[in-house]
Amino acid sequence: MNFIQDPALPAQFSIEVCGSLDGIRQCMDLQRTIWDDPDEDVTPSAIFVVANKVGGHTLLAHHGSKPAGFALAFPAFRGDLRYLHSHIVGVLPEYQNRGLGRLLKLKQREIALAQQVPLMEWTFDPLAPRNAYFNVVRLGAIIRRFYPNLYGITSSPLHGGLPTDRLVAEWQVSSSRVQSALAGSAPTVASNAVQIVVPAEMEDWKNSGSRHAEEVQARLKMDFQERFAQGFAVTGFRVENGNGIYLLEHYED
Repeated sequence: MNFIQDPALPAQFSIEVCGSLDGIRQCMDLQRTIWDDPDEDVTPSAIFVVANKVGGHTLLAHHGSKPAGFALAFPAFRGDLRYLHSHIVGVLPEYQNRGLGRLLKLKQREIALAQQVPLMEWTFDPLAPRNAYFNVVRLGAIIRRFYPNLYGITSSPLHGGLPTDRLVAEWQVSSSRVQSALAGSAPTVASNAVQIVVPAEMEDWKNSGSRHAEEVQARLKMDFQERFAQGFAVTGFRVENGNGIYLLEHYED
């Protein structure tokens, strides 16, 4: 598992705010290609249209004339807090680990700042260390909420028949933490931070249907829920010997 600085993308790369039905259909095609999802799990075109009309956005990335990635976000609120929920971001396999996902998130941040929205949130699988590294280290998000089996058991091969447990990334788009992360400085974490570990073998266990995948997922669920209830948040992430290690500290905004 190697997390390196993204090389520069080709100059022909571009991102557009997508409002056309043709562009939205391209986003749906990208979903099928990226995740091999059956139609029942593909976000339908009507959802993209509604998101665009009510204050959210759809982004479509191209390499030259070829669609390469996309993003979809909705407006949201919790109490008096106004924020954007980034529902889905996808990048074609040939463009992954080359910085395209980060550029899509930066465009979303640009939109949030223009709308004077202070926060963007999204969910991701705790079993996906690469996503955790990207969210926490590269973007500067924090994590302090856990949703068990958020989408139920799906038919998507991506989920391997496991419950769809999710962590919630909170991206406080104008914070000094986020600005430092975007400038290339990894968040500072105390040496005595609590650790929650995803074993290096997790992906193999998940793909093979091993019972070890269920056991690890159940342990992570218990550990995250217990620590979040105690006021901890994920503020760092690192990889050691292939193991993904979440680092948690007591955290206040």
